[in-house]
Amino acid sequence: MTTPSTTPIDALLVVSFGGPEGPDDVVPFLENVTWGRAIGPERLAEVGAHYALFDGVSPINGQCRDLVAALESALAARGDDLPVYWGNRNWHPLLQDTIAQMATDGVERAVAFVTSAYSSFSSCRQYLDDITRARAAVGDRAPVIEKLRTFHDHPGFVDPFVDAVRAAFASLPEDRRDAAELVFTAHSIPGAMAAGCDYEEQLAVTAELVAGAVGRSGRWELVFQSRSGPPHVPWLEPDIGDHLETRARAGAAAMVMAPIGFVSDHMEVVYDLDTEARAIADALGLPVARAATPGTDPRFISMVLDLVDERRAGAVPVALGPAGPRQMPCPPGCCPPAS
Repeated sequence: MTTPSTTPIDALLVVSFGGPEGPDDVVPFLENVTWGRAIGPERLAEVGAHYALFDGVSPINGQCRDLVAALESALAARGDDLPVYWGNRNWHPLLQDTIAQMATDGVERAVAFVTSAYSSFSSCRQYLDDITRARAAVGDRAPVIEKLRTFHDHPGFVDPFVDAVRAAFASLPEDRRDAAELVFTAHSIPGAMAAGCDYEEQLAVTAELVAGAVGRSGRWELVFQSRSGPPHVPWLEPDIGDHLETRARAGAAAMVMAPIGFVSDHMEVVYDLDTEARAIADALGLPVARAATPGTDPRFISMVLDLVDERRAGAVPVALGPAGPRQMPCPPGCCPPAS
């Protein structure tokens, strides 16, 4: 159970990964992302080429602006004057700058919505660490910031995927539709990191909730994408490209890809799935359709407000999964980095 705050919450902070918004931003952005990691220049050049296909612009910042605008509109519609701020881990507006502005504006206590539904070091714990560092840099005037819980089994996250998967199946050639396979995708993480968190378990819960709602309970696969680590380090598998090849050789009629690891259509979706995976499928002659992500679906926006209300007023948490809503705050040492 999530414990409500004992002091008034006077702001909502959206925290995201960030992305470049022009060709000159790409290299500095990638340097921020890979700072302190053993990522060679060849890999940076490879990833930079992905952004070049989109004029150096990642969709994620625009999607965050849309999310903030939708949240502001939903809050206003219910007569709620809670201000909404936005700060990123890796690109402007940077989290430290946003927290400094919140302090200047007189914010004393905020809740943070992180644009990741799951528990792992990179999708949860690292954001907590980011907030801690940014608050320390701002100093004593920095507001207290409490991260909202993960939401992989909240209906506001699951239900948009249910509708999106149905639409994706409907878009396939009619003679392939019934025999088409359903595959869920998420960002791969190191195996050692996965061993210390609930990431795979939560993904499986979300996948079964979506599959069950579209009449395919137990008839799905979970695969991974967007691996970025050195080849000798084990990461979660299989990769979506390998899966497409394996299933095409086995005679698969068609496939729906549902990117349940992502809340919006950012670079890992529009390049890794819509560009790279689709090219593999086209070369194999395998019809594929990609389900949309929640983005600013009104149910997703309402979910964020539900999470806020849990912290502000002790609203009853909503969850569809067997384990119930994740407890917040996270216990010390949860979701450790890969050793």
